[in-house]
Amino acid sequence: MQVLRFLMLLALVVWIGGIVFVFFVVAPAAFSGLLPTHDLAGRMVGHCLNALHWMGIVSGVIYLLASLLYSRFTKGFARPFAARNVVIALMIILTAISLFAITPKMDALKSEMGIIDNVPQSDSRRMEFNRLHGWSMGLESAVLLLGLGTVFLTGKTLSS
Repeated sequence: MQVLRFLMLLALVVWIGGIVFVFFVVAPAAFSGLLPTHDLAGRMVGHCLNALHWMGIVSGVIYLLASLLYSRFTKGFARPFAARNVVIALMIILTAISLFAITPKMDALKSEMGIIDNVPQSDSRRMEFNRLHGWSMGLESAVLLLGLGTVFLTGKTLSS
């Protein structure tokens, strides 16, 4: 039982902690002028986000498995539709959309444009890139908020 609780909490810490670190440390540092161009900053943050998305998907699967087993052992049956599990599944779906649908389109546009710093804001490719970037940020923000809610739900579950 202790191992399952540990896995659930570890999965949340890795995923939510990673999002907080990339959002509030890596991205601001990269775009603060620490790197010479926005293009390089974007490439670095994009690389970090790609790794974060995979960490999130793996963490989410680990969480779900541990949560189902935890319910099985404590309640006598698995609870796949417990609120915490539904929220984690939604987080995985949003992360997968970002990783497999939005990021490849952004990468294709970046490849087509070359160095993004040299592309005017009025260029249709740049406008589409900015639109996709907004979606990416929105999805990541939603995952963070849902993750914080899951921390609350998990804490409530594990303390009872």
